[in-house]
Amino acid sequence: MHSVLNGWTKGMRSLKSLVPLLVVALGSTLPGLAQTTDGEDSVIYDLLLKNGHVIDPQNGRNSRMDVAIVGRKIYKIGEDLPASRARKVVDLTEYYVTPGLIDIHGHFDQSGAWLNLNPDHNTLRYGVTTAVDAGSSGYKGFEKFKKETIDEARVRLLAFLNIVGAGMYGPDVENDVAQMDVDAAVAMVKKYPDVIVGIKTAHYAPADWEAVDRAVKASELSNSVLMVDFHPKEGRGYEDLILEHMKPGNIHTHFYGRLTPQLDANKRVEDYMWKARERGVLFDVGHGSGSFWFRIAVPAIKQGFLPDTISTDLHKSSVMLPRAHLNNVMSKFLNIGMTLEQVIERTTVNPAKAIRRTDLGRLEEGGEADIAVLKVEEGKFAFLDSGHGKLTGNKNITCAMTLRAGRVIWDAEGISMPEWTTAGPYSNYK
Repeated sequence: MHSVLNGWTKGMRSLKSLVPLLVVALGSTLPGLAQTTDGEDSVIYDLLLKNGHVIDPQNGRNSRMDVAIVGRKIYKIGEDLPASRARKVVDLTEYYVTPGLIDIHGHFDQSGAWLNLNPDHNTLRYGVTTAVDAGSSGYKGFEKFKKETIDEARVRLLAFLNIVGAGMYGPDVENDVAQMDVDAAVAMVKKYPDVIVGIKTAHYAPADWEAVDRAVKASELSNSVLMVDFHPKEGRGYEDLILEHMKPGNIHTHFYGRLTPQLDANKRVEDYMWKARERGVLFDVGHGSGSFWFRIAVPAIKQGFLPDTISTDLHKSSVMLPRAHLNNVMSKFLNIGMTLEQVIERTTVNPAKAIRRTDLGRLEEGGEADIAVLKVEEGKFAFLDSGHGKLTGNKNITCAMTLRAGRVIWDAEGISMPEWTTAGPYSNYK
């Protein structure tokens, strides 16, 4: 036995002696390995984003910096990182570099209702690396949605679970209180806590509080977030919703919509809006095809009532005439008068906090390399609201490149690609 152990020990020592030689031999092909052994400075970057204007509100970054990526992770963020240590360098002098954008209100359950969209095609090309489906499915259909769409998506796809068991399938089920099984909804949230961020209630027509109160209860029992889409009725008012029924941290979406009275007759923001904000109720845009109106948003923003989060309510209708993809919605707020930094904050760190995923919406050394590369164009641009009213502006946000987990998966201008004359064989494509 002793001789066997001695032989094993000698063998391991021999293998150990070969490691430096393997590093030298393979350093040019293995991610993060270099041909030197001088510690941290030997790390080779797989990708270096150079000279971009980094806006990272969570970490207070707002200046020209470089971002080095190794594998799926951000390795280093700083000034004048050496290009000589990178396998690929992308010059982003003309662009802004931000955390991957987060859209907390869209509809992507492709096995569900007719209005739902393909998640990847309608997020990643706009710099969105995390999208949240806003209640397309309830507990009855969620596992099918997870298997067929969430698990197959390249975008990080999370979800609010509809308090209605059948999900968004029209008034017959969405107005049926018998479909609103609190215990079943809570059980589903607890079964998939890494994917389901909370509970959603929407489209409830009867003039009572059953849908809202059951959704509030389900979110409390599951220790998750609540998102409310609300149409006031006689005896069921908006002021009561945000001051009496909703809890701190709950999200009211569609809040620049025409159905919820946020402005008084003189276009002043109602006092109860400020009180609700002080209570901790969050206000999300949820643009959609019917829920964003310049005549409400412009005076509210000029009075300082800005959204907490900017989202799209993207679906087959809203993606058309209002063009409610995230870059378009962001551009509207930029032209209304919000700063670019305020817009980025409400599409990165703020939504991350709202859905309690504070690992997202930031650029962190050691964190996953989810990154949006944006351009702010100047010129003359037209933007539509949900009533097809037009605002003419002079700035337009576009996404030039999206990185998801360290990989370039959208590059509208080919800024990360070589000229075709030097591109090499197609077999080198990754």
